[in-house]
Amino acid sequence: MTKAVIAATGLFTPDQSISNAELVAAYNAWAERWNADHAAQIAEGDVDALTPSSVEFIEKASGIKSRFVLDKAGVIDPARMAPNIPERPNEELSVMAEMAVKAAREALAAWGKPASEIGAVLCAASNMQRPYPAMAIEVQQALGIEGFAFDMNVACSSATFGIKTAADFIASGSVKAVLMVNPEICSAHLNFKDRDSHFIFGDVATAVIVESADQAGPGGWDIVGTRLKTVFSNNIRNNFGFLNNAAPEGIGAPDKMFVQQGRKVFKDVVPMVSDMIVDHARELGLEPTGLKRLWLHQANINMNEMIGRKVLGRDPDADENVIILDAYANTSSAGSIIAFHLRQDGIAAGETGLICSFGAGYSAGTVFVRKR
Repeated sequence: MTKAVIAATGLFTPDQSISNAELVAAYNAWAERWNADHAAQIAEGDVDALTPSSVEFIEKASGIKSRFVLDKAGVIDPARMAPNIPERPNEELSVMAEMAVKAAREALAAWGKPASEIGAVLCAASNMQRPYPAMAIEVQQALGIEGFAFDMNVACSSATFGIKTAADFIASGSVKAVLMVNPEICSAHLNFKDRDSHFIFGDVATAVIVESADQAGPGGWDIVGTRLKTVFSNNIRNNFGFLNNAAPEGIGAPDKMFVQQGRKVFKDVVPMVSDMIVDHARELGLEPTGLKRLWLHQANINMNEMIGRKVLGRDPDADENVIILDAYANTSSAGSIIAFHLRQDGIAAGETGLICSFGAGYSAGTVFVRKR
């Protein structure tokens, strides 16, 4: 079967960013107003007063210091606490497609080949702007690509599942090159009124071009092996969907946005992912302790550091276990790809690294790559 290569990557970063201090100020102003409005119920013991957030709490819990967003004003407005992203006419490029196209154009420029050589487009993300037509087909149209395109959603693991899918298309001979994009507008599904999660997510888009090794130019990364895993769990969930229209009493409820039980997720996911990485590496004949770099899903610094220790058998240094969530926050499927895109320096030909994602489902994906 034909080997696959990660030939190029691209990144679109919004031009607006929110610091922890700005986010905390907005949340605390909203919480103070809520407590005042519910003072009688709080005094009677019917409801609990909301606890203020803090910069220290956020950084200790997550390692996040800021996040990029499409709309800052709406998020930090205590009267709104949500981004303001107006709908566009059907004749205009949709918001998610526009982000994906910008990331894709950067990847295409790095690739140095025309978009016409792409045979398939995958849009792999945690949320889609609409059910149909597929975002991937809109991106395909905007870039002038023939062939086929479709959307796929495996939450935070969507990018690694997308790379695996692209590599399989190439192995089967279906296409010679695949564009996989990950547009994530995570601020739109985040409950900024929830102290335990209001700081988690940011917005971004990434793109990856996977092509056949027999036509790839110099550079890039050989895909050594891919593995996917899913285990059902309700500990990360979002119940928003088309059936909400059939049960209007639930519209706007907290469960129609991102909800997680963080401690349970940590306890379940860290050993699952660590064991998966080690087992997959050894199946490929690789010694996990010898991996040159880990580009993990950027969920939480404590999770990433613990997975890094378990895989490498020691405390990894900053060059080995890449952390970019301090500036980007959790960007769902895009996180590991941002890390990979930004931190490929210092790796020699023949050295091996790991792109890994994990998240809701539970889902996890491992993509071992070797520098060409």
